[in-house]
Amino acid sequence: MINGKKVAGIIGGMGPLATADLFTKIVNMTEAAKDQDHVHLLIDNNIDIPDRTAAILSGGEDPLPYLIASGERLTAQGADFLLLPCNTAHYFWAPLSEAVRVSVLHMPRLTALECRRRGLKRVGLLATTGTIRSGVYAAAFEGSGVELLLPDGDCAAALMHLIYDEVKAGKAPHPEALYPALGEMQRQGAEAFLLACTELPIAFAGDTAFAYIDPTELLAAEVIRQCGGKLKK
Repeated sequence: MINGKKVAGIIGGMGPLATADLFTKIVNMTEAAKDQDHVHLLIDNNIDIPDRTAAILSGGEDPLPYLIASGERLTAQGADFLLLPCNTAHYFWAPLSEAVRVSVLHMPRLTALECRRRGLKRVGLLATTGTIRSGVYAAAFEGSGVELLLPDGDCAAALMHLIYDEVKAGKAPHPEALYPALGEMQRQGAEAFLLACTELPIAFAGDTAFAYIDPTELLAAEVIRQCGGKLKK
């Protein structure tokens, strides 16, 4: 703690734009009249962390040792708790939590709580194939009373293209390519869509074609609360 307030440690680099998006949201969502009203953050933009989807689906290099190393660096610098601005990385949340000496926030669980708070009954899950197949959102939503609708094969492929070939590649995103698939999920009862990859809030920024829930925004709000900041109304 610094001046009696907790310090947050962000295990970043998954990817860098998503890390920057979280930091920007934390700053923009904090009620602050001066620099000192903001919350204290430490960021390890660890771009060496191997791809999480590749590790889960096809035996790619294990990200866990890299996540632990980042967590240890951040706690050594004074972080009181940690967070992962990557939904797929939550597949490794339990062993990471066991390996570090501070708590690690859980973004899918925060999202499930928000959906239940809003009284939603059915939501569409937009995420990487790794996140979907890992079951991290299915586990977080279990017993919530909120049903998850999963994208079909074509929609899943379009999501991976948007995430990897556009946002991560630094190209202009085209979320409108997903509109037909989202419309079909909406006809199946989806009341809102979870932007459950931290690249997706970047891709859908300013898009109002459907109702979206941004887990990165929920994570930012929890960081502000835990660090003793004040949320903007």
